[in-house]
Amino acid sequence: MKTFALLLCSNIFMTLAWYGQLKLKIFEGKSLWLVILMSWGIAFFEYCLMVPANRHGYASGMSGYQLKIMQEVITLMVFVGFAWLVLGEKLTWNYAVSFALILLAVYFATAFRPAA
Repeated sequence: MKTFALLLCSNIFMTLAWYGQLKLKIFEGKSLWLVILMSWGIAFFEYCLMVPANRHGYASGMSGYQLKIMQEVITLMVFVGFAWLVLGEKLTWNYAVSFALILLAVYFATAFRPAA
């Protein structure tokens, strides 16, 4: 649960760093180089959470593959909320199906343990 919470929080920061500049007022009228620096500043906090999340998950017995797949699903969950709330974009059927297939990938990545 700790790994999930850290990954969730880190992905909120990363989504703000990558996509916040598309609609958030704080980025309006700023030059590209300043927007990049502002995004890097936000992304710093993503790294401060992502690194401990991965270390904790790995130390708890998760594989690197499992951590990456979990991170990608969390990224998509956070982005769907961001796209809806901030960008004003709806989740269409084709994106929902794509998301469901990725959730299926999580199942396959975590439900079976590789042979020793």
